Amino acid sequence: MRVVGPVSGVLILAMMVGGVSGFASAAANMPAEGAVYVHATGSNGPAGTIIITGAIGDYGKTLSIDRNGKTDTNGNYVRITLRHGTFEVNSTTLNAKANHAQPTFNRATCSFRFTATGPVTLFNGTGLYQGIKGKVVITISYGGVGSLYKSGPHKGKCNMSNNAPLAAQYASITGPGTVSFG
Repeated sequence: MRVVGPVSGVLILAMMVGGVSGFASAAANMPAEGAVYVHATGSNGPAGTIIITGAIGDYGKTLSIDRNGKTDTNGNYVRITLRHGTFEVNSTTLNAKANHAQPTFNRATCSFRFTATGPVTLFNGTGLYQGIKGKVVITISYGGVGSLYKSGPHKGKCNMSNNAPLAAQYASITGPGTVSFG
């Protein structure tokens, strides 16, 4: 069957656009050297979620690990597992700054907040992120509401002990950086 006239032009245009957009989306997934911006959420455990924009456009999960790659809620390293590969982050310097951050605390509402900023380095990539190198300056913004004593002489007051459970918490982990591959 022969297609002529405006219909054939529409079909050719549709095939071209479909082919180009398919190629463009495949190319868009390929990381390139350049600027990135990290958006992640913390949690009260070792895992979290992450989105990276810019030279890397991908999303996935984070896992706090120790230097040997074992899950560790207080680890100084993070394994990033994205849709197109993985890499690791050395967050030793950032964690040291966060551990020394002075929180702002409100005893009347049993709420607190703190921020900490420090560099992290990226390494050990797989998949599309093989050969990744880079630095990102991360800012952690953390807020929470502590629990109250339920009984005893301090009933209704803020429980400030280190092992007291939090009623609610939120951590925002963001920052700019640059990456290269090779």
